[in-house]
Amino acid sequence: MLLTSMLRIFLTYSFKPFVLKGNFNKNLDFKGINNLGLYVHIPFCKSLCSFCPYCKELYSKEKATTYKRALLKEIDLSGKNLDGKKEVASLYIGGGTPAIMINDLGEIIARVKKYFSIKGGIGIELHPDDITTANLQKLVSAGVTMVSIGIQSFDLDCLDKLGRNSNASIEKLGLVKSYGFQTIDVDLIFAIPGQTGASLVNDVKTAFEAGATQVSTYPFIDFSYSSNIYKPIPDKTKKKMLKMLADYCDNHKIDRSSVWTFNKQEAAIYSSITRDSYLGFGVSAASLLNSRFTINTHSVSGYIERLNKGLLPTSLTLDFTKKQKAAYYLFWNSYNLRINKNRFTEMFGIPLNSMFGIQLYIAKKLGYIREYADTYDLTARGTALFHSIEQAYTRSYIDKMWNISRLEPFPERIVLR
Repeated sequence: MLLTSMLRIFLTYSFKPFVLKGNFNKNLDFKGINNLGLYVHIPFCKSLCSFCPYCKELYSKEKATTYKRALLKEIDLSGKNLDGKKEVASLYIGGGTPAIMINDLGEIIARVKKYFSIKGGIGIELHPDDITTANLQKLVSAGVTMVSIGIQSFDLDCLDKLGRNSNASIEKLGLVKSYGFQTIDVDLIFAIPGQTGASLVNDVKTAFEAGATQVSTYPFIDFSYSSNIYKPIPDKTKKKMLKMLADYCDNHKIDRSSVWTFNKQEAAIYSSITRDSYLGFGVSAASLLNSRFTINTHSVSGYIERLNKGLLPTSLTLDFTKKQKAAYYLFWNSYNLRINKNRFTEMFGIPLNSMFGIQLYIAKKLGYIREYADTYDLTARGTALFHSIEQAYTRSYIDKMWNISRLEPFPERIVLR
């Protein structure tokens, strides 16, 4: 908490914390926003993985059917006031295990397309168990162009510690490749207890050889409310493993597109988490529209009940100050390793150096960033620092926010310091 507090004060020149207030919005204003990303959350799973912190619950056909009706109502509520279709950058469907509702996805995507024109493609998360010829054909028919497969590891010992089996992942990746998706992302967890740098590098090597165009690696984090038997390895060891992975990719002409993401050269890059603006549908989905950040309730029953009353399922709202929004922008663009000066000026009406001149000067002197004509790029040292900052951010902000939200469908107030 100390690191996140110091960083917030350093960037915003204010001791004011981030305060999420428990109220709901009658409407979400996104008409004038360009490059908007869309997200749909499907919370259901066949079984619940202990390491997964996301909003999820066990699947039942009856509840999934009721949830789909509510989800379609939310999309209608948000889209009904548009004058014609709104162009958006992309649609991403996550979970949970979205393909557990494979026969409903076509209808859900069609409802989104009723109000939005998707120019950058449609992505979906897949569990290895869901990779079948029949399911892939249905995804292609529904217009899906990108898949992100939660393999987590190819190492049997690591999978065992995560409560997973091998799922014949290599063969299934080959099957996915045969369908010609624009992006095939493989999600891997690193710093699993007992994992070595060599086994992590082998995981990444295996993923690319089997057909991945992109590999996203996420550190194993023990959330306060998770039920992991095994505890995370030290942060210092995580840094060493990440450096070993970055060195391997650099030596094999694999580009690094973010702190934790690596891509084949010339392959399409996709990220579901770095958008200047986004609109979320479904339980626990978040939206960032202008300076307003909102989160839907994490309660499936609360979500359904609210929408049956014709109301949006917003649980929490945070209104950013200009400096807070700018700090948020810097955080996520630093994750992408590059901060665009012109884009910042376009968004905030003031040059980046005018708002954060002192901070940028210090970061350059300490070797965390390099300045170019149009960008500030993170160095290897800066990337390692950001990895540590993101870990602190996850523990202090996300863990607290999600833990309270899973216990209280509509919290009155959450303060993030």
